[in-house]
Amino acid sequence: MTQTTAPFRTARQSLYERYRDRLEVNSALSRALVSYQANRKQPFYRWFKYKEGFSAALVDYVLEFLGLETGRLLDPFAGTGAAIMRGREKGFSAVGIELMPVGVKAIEARLTADNVDVEQFVEQCDLFDGDAWKVPPDERFTFSHLRITEGAFSPQTEDQLNSFRTYLATTDIDPNVRALLELGCLSVLESISYTRKDGQYLRWDHRAARCLPGKGFAKGPIPMFDEAMRRQLKMMRQDLTTPDLFSTPRNSAGDLQISAGSCLEILPSLPSADVDVVVTSPPYCNRYDYTRTYALELAYLGINAEQLKKLRQSLLSCTVENRSKVEELRWQYAKRSSSQLFEEALGAFNSQEALQELLARLDELGQRKDLNNNNVPRMVRNYFLESAVVIFELGRIVKPGGHVVMVNDNVQYGGEEVPVDLILSDIAAAAGFQTERIWVLSRGKGNSSQQMGKHGRNELRKCVFVWRR
Repeated sequence: MTQTTAPFRTARQSLYERYRDRLEVNSALSRALVSYQANRKQPFYRWFKYKEGFSAALVDYVLEFLGLETGRLLDPFAGTGAAIMRGREKGFSAVGIELMPVGVKAIEARLTADNVDVEQFVEQCDLFDGDAWKVPPDERFTFSHLRITEGAFSPQTEDQLNSFRTYLATTDIDPNVRALLELGCLSVLESISYTRKDGQYLRWDHRAARCLPGKGFAKGPIPMFDEAMRRQLKMMRQDLTTPDLFSTPRNSAGDLQISAGSCLEILPSLPSADVDVVVTSPPYCNRYDYTRTYALELAYLGINAEQLKKLRQSLLSCTVENRSKVEELRWQYAKRSSSQLFEEALGAFNSQEALQELLARLDELGQRKDLNNNNVPRMVRNYFLESAVVIFELGRIVKPGGHVVMVNDNVQYGGEEVPVDLILSDIAAAAGFQTERIWVLSRGKGNSSQQMGKHGRNELRKCVFVWRR
C-alpha cells in the first residue's frame, strides 16, 4: 500500500501497520504460477485456456507447504478445476463450485478423459484428418450468436464450425468421446475468431465486419477451424496416449464433486467443519466481466441473452452492472434459519473501518465525477459484502486447524488503492481465521494506463493469503 498520511487514508494506513509483519515477499511465487501461464505445457491442464485461473503447480506448492497429503479440499470458485483436479490426483477428496458453464464443461470433460476409450478417441481424431465431419450444416445445430458475438468468425470458418457441430449432433459417437471433441471445439473458438479476450470485454480485430475503418487491433494470422481443431486434437491425443502420463493411477485418485452454480447459494448447504483446506481464487474487484470475455464459449454452449444477463447478476459482484444482493441473501439465510451467520458477516463488513473509509472516499469521488464509472462505489461495496458472506461460510465449513489459501489482487480507482488483501484478511479474522501470512509476489501489477496518466504509477500487490482456522 502506498505510504501516506492523507486524512482520508488514515484507517487504511492503520490496517496496513497492523498486518505489515505478515506481508511476506515470496520469491518462489511467480506471475506464471498464480495464473494460467504455468499450465500452458502441462498435460490435460493445457486443453482449455483459462487465463483467470491459477496453475496446478501452485496447488502442488500450497499443499507441500502446508504439509498436507490427504483430506478434503474445496474450491468455491473452481474455474476450470486446477485446484480440485490437482487435489484429486494427489488423493484428496475434492469439492468444487463453479458458476460459469464454461468452467463446468471443462471440468466435466477432464473427468471424462479418465474414463474415455482412448482408441475410439484416436479413431475420431483420424477421421477429422479426412472429410467425414464435413457434413451439410443443419440449422438446428448451428452456432447461435449473442449480440456481442455477431460477426466473430469469417463465413468460411463459421461454415466449418457448423458442419462439425452438426456432425457431433447427428453421428453415433461414444458419449465420452463426444464430450472431449466438444471441449476441443470450445477450446479453439477464440483462436479462430476476430476476437481476443481483454479483461472487461472482447477486443475486435480490424478485419471484422463490425469494426469501423481505422478501428480494431491487428490480431495476426487467424487459422481456419479445421487447422485449429487439428492442432487441438493432436495435443489432446498426445496427452491421452503418452504412457504413464497420469501422475496418479486413475483408480487411486480421490473422489471429486462439482456443483454448478453460485457459491453464495451452494456454500450454505455444505456441512460444517468438513473441509481441511480451501485453495481458491475468487473474481477480483477489477470490473472484469467473465460473461463478456467468455461470450463466444457461452454462446457455443447455448446460453441466450436472457440467461447471460442472469449469469452476470449471479457473479460475485465484480462488474459495474452488478446490483446489490443483500436483501436476496438476507431472505435466503432467513429461509434456511441461519440468519445469524449472515448478520455476523454483514456486521464484519460494516465494522471494517478501512473499508468504510474507502467506500466514503469512493462515494465522494463519484459525486465529483472523478471516477471513470459512477457505479464503481456500488461494485466495491457489493464485492466486499458478498466476500464477507463467503468468508463466514468458509469459517463454518473449514475444520479447526484447517487453512484457506486465496489468490487475489489489489486494485485502484480514482487514485485510491483498494487493499483487498488486508480488508479480506481482517474480515476473515472476524470469521475465526488467523492470517498466518500474506505472500506477496516480488513483482506487482501496475495500475491501468488511464489511472497512471492521471494519478501516476502505483504498483499494486499481487498476493496469496494464507488463513488458518
